[in-house]
Amino acid sequence: MGQKINPIANRLGIVRGWDSNWFGGKNYGDTILEDSKIREYLNARLAEASISRIVIERTLKLVTVTVCTARPGYIIGKGGQEVDKLKEELKKITKQDVQINIFEVKRPELDATIVATKIARQLEGKIAYRRAVKMAIASTMRMGVPRCTLCALTSTTAT
Repeated sequence: MGQKINPIANRLGIVRGWDSNWFGGKNYGDTILEDSKIREYLNARLAEASISRIVIERTLKLVTVTVCTARPGYIIGKGGQEVDKLKEELKKITKQDVQINIFEVKRPELDATIVATKIARQLEGKIAYRRAVKMAIASTMRMGVPRCTLCALTSTTAT
């Protein structure tokens, strides 16, 4: 049996960056736990916003949370009221000032995380899994992804 590693570790610095950018110092464990709580909270609260990635950057007095999403309007709300509520809630978790940046994912059909959560949400809604997967593959292929990049899943279900 070969050794298994996280595939993201191979891509760091080449195709992808770190999801957390900070220096831990003596309270390294507490900071990691706090990052985990922030990600858990945001993924639970903003489940319908199609979140792709959450990047957390820390300085001495400020925590910057960058949320990459397919539906930025859902997070922002009317007049930015939801963002202000979100800042206050995150401020209670971190006990520091929080800044939230929201980036829109231009082509959500090409983002693996968004496609996977969409399929999972459809399965929770009692849609047949073959239909959910076929619809996801079809929408991804319409966006121009070649068939060979969709792994073995394409060859078994999309034919």
